[in-house]
Amino acid sequence: MPEEAVKDSIDTPPPPVKSILAHAKLIGGLTLFSRILGMARESVSAQYFGAGIVSVAFSVAFSIPNLFRKLFGEGALSAAFIPLYTKAIKEDDANSSAFAAASVNLLCVMLIAITIVGEIAIGATLLLYRDLRPDWLLTLKFTAIMLPYVILICGTAFLSSILQVHRRFGMPAFTPVLLNVIHILVMVLGAKLLRLHTGSHGKVFDAETVARQTALAYWLSGFVLVAGAMQVMILLPSLRQIGFHLRWVRHFWTPPVRKMLKMTVPVALGASVLQISVVMDKGISLLLAKGIDSAGNVISTFQFLGHAVRYPMEIGATARLNWAQVLYQFPLGVFAIALATAIFPGLSADALDRDRTAFKRVLRGGIEATMFEGLAASVGLVVVRQPAVKLLYLHGNITLHDADLISRSVLFYATAIWAFSMLQIINRAYYALHDTKTPLVMSVMNIAINLAVELPLVWVPGIGEAGMAIGTAISFAVQGVVMLYLLDRRIGGLELSRSISSIVKMAIAAVVMGGVCMAVQNSPIYPHGETKPVWAVQLLLLMAAGAAVYLGLCIAMGVGGMEQLMPKRFKR
Repeated sequence: MPEEAVKDSIDTPPPPVKSILAHAKLIGGLTLFSRILGMARESVSAQYFGAGIVSVAFSVAFSIPNLFRKLFGEGALSAAFIPLYTKAIKEDDANSSAFAAASVNLLCVMLIAITIVGEIAIGATLLLYRDLRPDWLLTLKFTAIMLPYVILICGTAFLSSILQVHRRFGMPAFTPVLLNVIHILVMVLGAKLLRLHTGSHGKVFDAETVARQTALAYWLSGFVLVAGAMQVMILLPSLRQIGFHLRWVRHFWTPPVRKMLKMTVPVALGASVLQISVVMDKGISLLLAKGIDSAGNVISTFQFLGHAVRYPMEIGATARLNWAQVLYQFPLGVFAIALATAIFPGLSADALDRDRTAFKRVLRGGIEATMFEGLAASVGLVVVRQPAVKLLYLHGNITLHDADLISRSVLFYATAIWAFSMLQIINRAYYALHDTKTPLVMSVMNIAINLAVELPLVWVPGIGEAGMAIGTAISFAVQGVVMLYLLDRRIGGLELSRSISSIVKMAIAAVVMGGVCMAVQNSPIYPHGETKPVWAVQLLLLMAAGAAVYLGLCIAMGVGGMEQLMPKRFKR
């Protein structure tokens, strides 16, 4: 590309957004494809690994790189970088490209240091504690293999944020597809090569089965790094098109980078609190669940102050909670995160104006759109959870009891999808305003409420691991409502009264939808049986009835399901 073209592509402000929702639809469509593959990946994982110790160990280990992805790639640095980079382009700053390159350099240095320190810590732990429970030992080994993925996945997320500022949303939304495809291929082909059978119906604790599952998990851990490298590579052509090239900047400690890092610290603290909370939940479910010793015996109690205390959760709790999270995160990722990703650059630009009318309008429209989806998804998932869980997971090494436990957790996670969705928009609004302290304080509040609710509940008979889902749902619902209230006061009023009527109507439509779906479940047309075709028909019937009722009622009450999503509501 000629030098003049490069300069123009970087320094010229991005064209006005014809429709934020058009970008959200593109992101949502690609994310839908990725999420479907992600659900297929988890279904295949359940088939071959079951809810055994290998599945639990891999789930916890894989969450470590994702912790740093949320913190650095999609969290703190991106939240600080996008508003500053947007401002630099809008002001025709000739150094905007250098700022982007220097920021990437800073990220790489930080992540390489974190990876080295992490590998040393894992190695020291393995040397000092040789008598760990087998599932804990496997967790450390898988983490050691996948830790370098931190560099690749965070780099992918940060490079994606550069493209998003230039309104290039397609390829960043496509990158997760590679990981899911590689996961599925490795598990299916690896299981065949290792002769890992899926018909043991939950009896996955014999030595031979565990050995084969462990070998497959090692292969999977290695190919995670391959997928990470491919994710970075497919972004390079799009980056070259906007004039950005990966390069080492000799002096990357520039004033704009220092400003970004200063903004990053409180965001990082807030994001770290939230993400550490997620990993901590996995750690709690790993530490408080029954295990298997090296002889294959069930470990059902632990010693505390000289007393034998029972583990409150059953074997495989971490894996089952992960599969439950996949279901509630599906609608969240397809629409809410897609909309928030598309809306963030526009919010960052509108926040620079003295007159924040456009900022308020776009933000209010984003909240209405996420509630339109979130309320329906919350009620809908509660209704369809059982056939959905059985269809996805009840095969191979998963038992009916496992499926029931997953369904119970899905029930509670589902009740807060509306809150998860709304927070995607609200958090980005704070970051667009360069307010990083409020999300930090609210994240601390979130983790405090979560622990206060879930720790007592997991010991209650009949609740167990579902207590983790209850704590998560309550803490996010409280955080969403409080942050919206504070944001309304912060910018002198969002004029939320304009939205209350529509949201109330959406809630009424969602409740009626749930009632109709339950009536369908008790009607003669609802099929019964314990086979995949029956579960598929149940799911399709409930989804069709629910969608028809919800959209029909919204239109009849003047909300207008399709009108709610019309691009004109989001035009700047």
